[in-house]
Amino acid sequence: MRLNGEIHGENEEDEEEQSYLVRGVGFNHPQKLVVGYGLTSKKKKSFLQPKLLALARSKGIFFVAIDLNRPLTEQGPFDILLQKLAGNEWCNEIEGYKHEHPEVTVLDSPKAIQHLHNRQSMLRDVADLDLSDYHGKVGIPRQLVITKDPSSIPFEVTKSGLSLPLVAKPLLVDGTAKSHELFLAYDQFSLQELEPPLVLQEFVNHGGVLFKVYIVGETIKVVRRFSLPDVTKRELAEVAGLFRFPRVSCAAATADEADLDPSIAELPPQPLLERLAKELRHRLGLRLFNIDMIRKLGTRDVFYAGLGTVVGVLAFAPGVQGYGKMPDYEHVFTDFLVSLMQNKYKKRPAT
Repeated sequence: MRLNGEIHGENEEDEEEQSYLVRGVGFNHPQKLVVGYGLTSKKKKSFLQPKLLALARSKGIFFVAIDLNRPLTEQGPFDILLQKLAGNEWCNEIEGYKHEHPEVTVLDSPKAIQHLHNRQSMLRDVADLDLSDYHGKVGIPRQLVITKDPSSIPFEVTKSGLSLPLVAKPLLVDGTAKSHELFLAYDQFSLQELEPPLVLQEFVNHGGVLFKVYIVGETIKVVRRFSLPDVTKRELAEVAGLFRFPRVSCAAATADEADLDPSIAELPPQPLLERLAKELRHRLGLRLFNIDMIRKLGTRDVFYAGLGTVVGVLAFAPGVQGYGKMPDYEHVFTDFLVSLMQNKYKKRPAT
């Protein structure tokens, strides 16, 4: 049976042989694993690196491009669908395929990912967590959602009791550069310059370091990233205005080798990370996502998670987004794919 799509990493003269050898779940060679992928060009370039493809091929894993111009039900067979595309039509396509092929694993469900397109709804699951028995506390900074009328923002901020400075980000995450804009406001009135809908959060001093936590199934990898510096009381008293900053959580510069104060650089406790990852996998219905966390300055066990900005806030970036920057991501991801299939075969009744 020939596979529809492009098998990356193989020479053209080998295509016929590989098309014959690669089979889906329940075929003659269950060691062979076919991953159909639907990714944007940008994510394909950053994630499907030659090193990953070569390592995957050595483990019997083959990545096949999904033809977006044809019905998904006419393609395959696939063992796993790896996707990070948006739109109702694509979501319906995936749901229809899952209905016809319940044995295929989807990473991750479009409906689960859509839940994270709103920065207000993505944080509700964090606010409900109680991890006090796991060597730390995880929460979200105080925040306020503004949906319209920017002229009312100063009044709403005063009424809510939020303390300056405030971090501002658009409410919706739609994949555009605008949806990732980050502003730091030193006074309330400058907030009138922003365009709702948006989320305002209290800025939390955190030593200029954030922790990028990658979740791949049950595997957790943590790296340190440089963040915005702390805001002093003197600076807050003397500075006014609205300042725009880049996407700090996505920066490539690592802080792992920097000479940092141990109280700032110490990674979050592993038991806390494990419990947090487990709870979020269950609540979000995701197996691939990454989190931004910070430690509140002057504390050891108080962390914030949420928006994926300098305030730490869980940057629920679902799918393979940013994984190319994760240390040793090729081995972590291929081992994860293999474990998915091994667990699936263990659950199958003997024939």
